[in-house]
Amino acid sequence: MPDEQRVANNSQTYVVNADTFSYETLEQQNGQATVVRFQLEDSRYHAGDVVVVLSEGEIHFHGMIGRLADGWATATDRRGSLLPATVQ
Repeated sequence: MPDEQRVANNSQTYVVNADTFSYETLEQQNGQATVVRFQLEDSRYHAGDVVVVLSEGEIHFHGMIGRLADGWATATDRRGSLLPATVQ
């Protein structure tokens, strides 16, 4: 099986509470963060995994981790982000 398929079949979801999610906005649209950078030092997660930020059961950010290096991850949600475009 090609590496791309094997990785895609084993992707994981990193779920975090919006109240405790600390991030830096790299790109924004209409005041909402569409590309964020955040600390992620858990070795279970890799580029290609998904991050979901929840607030009281509602999804505020849902995106794929595109880069993960030196304990910092970058993720993108260009369609439905509700995270404010600020540095927290």
